[in-house]
Amino acid sequence: MAIQTFPRLRNFLVWGAIALSIAVPLGFAATSPLLAWRGPAYIVAGLAGVIAMALLLVQPLLATGHLPGLAGPRGRRAHRWIGGILVLMVVFHVAGLWITSPPDVVDALLFASPTPFSVWGVVAMWAVFATAVLAALRRRLRPLSWRRAHTALAIVIVAGSVVHALLIEGTMETISKAVLCALVVAATLKAVADLRTWPGRTR
Repeated sequence: MAIQTFPRLRNFLVWGAIALSIAVPLGFAATSPLLAWRGPAYIVAGLAGVIAMALLLVQPLLATGHLPGLAGPRGRRAHRWIGGILVLMVVFHVAGLWITSPPDVVDALLFASPTPFSVWGVVAMWAVFATAVLAALRRRLRPLSWRRAHTALAIVIVAGSVVHALLIEGTMETISKAVLCALVVAATLKAVADLRTWPGRTR
């Protein structure tokens, strides 16, 4: 009985921690007083950005099979699906900001924005889009080359997204945002370390 119970308890704790890490910052952002006088486009853009950050916590855990019940092929399929959702959230984030203030988005895309967080956000955005293109071309590339490129882009995405989020004083609550960013960085570093232990891995 104990042998069967402890794995179940571990699985429950892992999924509970993941859910809590995502729900708390998302809940604070959704109920932020800064959204009281904002339009729907801005609200959608902000929440899409928070969801995208939350997905960055799940992605490396899926890639390395650390989520209970989602190891192996099932985890890789989930990784691809959530990658697609991540791209969609980035599109919603940018599109909502474009509707709210086109000049600010143009300045950010041209790296002419006076706000430093814009540069990091744009770098992360292009890295997300590049990863989507890389995923579409996966079968045409050598497995090792694909994995190295994918890992490098993932590092750029996480670094850019974390700095982007930390520099913004917006709808996300400060402490929960910092905790989420720290967890994203830790999960990514763990995934990179795990992948480096299998230099001959092709799948």
